Amino acid sequence: MAGEFENEVYTDFSVEANKSAFKQALKAVSTEFGREYPLLIGGKELTTSDTMRDYSPSRKDEVVGVFQKADAELAESAIETATEHFESWKRVPPQERAEVLQRTASLMRERKHWFSALMVHEVSKSWAEADADTAEAIDFLDYYAQEMLRLGERRFLGTTGEDNNYMEYLPLGVVSVIPPWNFPLAIMAGMTAASVVTGNSVVLKPSSDSPAIAYHFVRLLEEAGLPAGVVNFITGSGSIAGEAIVRHRWTRMISFTGSREVGLGINEAASRTAPGQRWIKRVIAEMGGKDGIIVDASADIDAAVEGVAASAFGFQGQKCSACSRAIVHQDVYSEFVEKLAARTRTIRVGDPTNRDNFMGAVINRAAYDKIHKYIEIGSHEGRVVCGHGEVPAGGYYIPPTVIADVDSRARISQEEIFGPVLGVTRAKDFDDALRIANDTEFGLTGGIFCRDEALLERGAREFFVGNLYLNRKCTGALVKNQPFGGFNMSGTDSKAGGPDYLLLFSQAKVTTVRPI
Repeated sequence: MAGEFENEVYTDFSVEANKSAFKQALKAVSTEFGREYPLLIGGKELTTSDTMRDYSPSRKDEVVGVFQKADAELAESAIETATEHFESWKRVPPQERAEVLQRTASLMRERKHWFSALMVHEVSKSWAEADADTAEAIDFLDYYAQEMLRLGERRFLGTTGEDNNYMEYLPLGVVSVIPPWNFPLAIMAGMTAASVVTGNSVVLKPSSDSPAIAYHFVRLLEEAGLPAGVVNFITGSGSIAGEAIVRHRWTRMISFTGSREVGLGINEAASRTAPGQRWIKRVIAEMGGKDGIIVDASADIDAAVEGVAASAFGFQGQKCSACSRAIVHQDVYSEFVEKLAARTRTIRVGDPTNRDNFMGAVINRAAYDKIHKYIEIGSHEGRVVCGHGEVPAGGYYIPPTVIADVDSRARISQEEIFGPVLGVTRAKDFDDALRIANDTEFGLTGGIFCRDEALLERGAREFFVGNLYLNRKCTGALVKNQPFGGFNMSGTDSKAGGPDYLLLFSQAKVTTVRPI
C-alpha cells in the first residue's frame, strides 16, 4: 500500500461537468425508490413478514426503500453467524484485510456521486454536505487500511536476560455496530471498517432513518472481496433488534454513535454479564454535544459570524459538533447579533436536490416537532431575532433560528436540540465566556474567535472539549489530522480517524520466548 495518506478532495461543483454528473446521479438514485431490501446474514438474503418504510425528509411521502423488521431471534442469529465467521476472518493476514478496505475505497471513489446523491434523497443533505460525507468515508477506509499495516506487525519489545519479548494486536470478536443517521455513510463506514480491518466480524444495524446507504455500503464491501458473513446487515427497531445485539453473550464489543440517552442505555446494558459470557464487553459510545463558540472583543467579527453560521446551520444543525451556543463578549455583542441575524436571513432553505439550497429538511416528524418545541421554549427564554421565514411545504423544513439574550442556564443553553437553533449569550469578559462555555455536561467541540494570542493560549488550555477550533468553525474534522471525539457526556473520546482508534477494536498480547 504505497504512498502517504491524503484526504479525499471535495468536488468542485462550480465545474459544469461535476454539476452535470451529480444531477445524473440524483436521477439514477431516484429510479430505485420504493424497492425492497433484505437482511444480509451469512451471505443469505432474508425477508420478514413485517417491514418498515424509509421516507425522504425532503418529500415526506416519498419512499426511498422498504426494509425488513428483524425480531430478536433474527438479530441473535446474526450475532451467532458473525461469531462463526470470526473464526476464519481473524486468521486472515492484516495486509489482506487492509487491501479489502483499500479496494472498497477505490470502488466508492468511482461511484462517489451516486453515494452522495443517495444521501441527498435519504437524509436531506445538501450537495456539499453529502459530498463531504462520502469523502470522509473514503478517508476512513484508506486511513484505517494504512493504520492496520502499522499495527499488524509483531513488535519486538526487547530482551530481558535470556528472554525475547514480543507484542501483537489481536481482534476481539463480534462487534455490534450501531451508527447514526446524520453521517449515514462516513460514520457508519468508519465504525464498520475499523471493526473489519482489525480482524473482527460485525453485525451492522443502521438507523431506521438511513438504512439504504448502509445496505449499499455492505454490498460494496462484498464487491471488494470481503467474505460473506464477516459483516451482517440487519434493520429493525432499536428496542428489539438493537437491544438483542447489545445484550447477546457472544457480542464482544458495541460501537455506537447517537444520542446521550441511548448511549448511556447501551453502556448500562453492556455492563450486565449474560449467562455464558466470557469477557467484559467493550463499548465505544460517541454521543451528543452542546457546543459553544466564544467570540472575544478582539475577534474579527465578520469571520466569527461566518464561522458561527456555518457551524450552527450546516446540515440543519444536525451534527453533534454543531454550534448551538454563541458566547459573545459584551463589547461586541450588539454588532455580532446584528450581523449574524443579517447573515442568517440569507440562508436558503429548500429541496436539497437543488444545489442553491444551503439547508434541507430535518430528519423526521419527531425531530421537527421537538425542534419547534425548543423554539417555543427559547422564545420565552430570549429574543428571537430571526427564524420566522417561509419554508417549502411537503418536507420537514425549519428556518434557521437565532435567539439572543439567552441566559447560560436556560434550557436552550443546556439541552441538546439537534436542529437549526442557535442561542446567543452575553459574556462580561473572557473569563466569563470560558465559564459559560464549560458550564455544560457535554464536551465535544468548541471554538474561539480572538486576535489576542495570550487569550487563545489560555482558551486552548481551559476550554474543556475533545476538539477545539481557534478562529474557524467548530465542525468538519478531517481524518488523520483532526481525530474526533469528546469528553464528559459527549462520549468515550474514541478519537475516530486518529492513530489510537484501531487499538479500541484490538487486544494486545505479549509473548516472551526463552531460547531452548
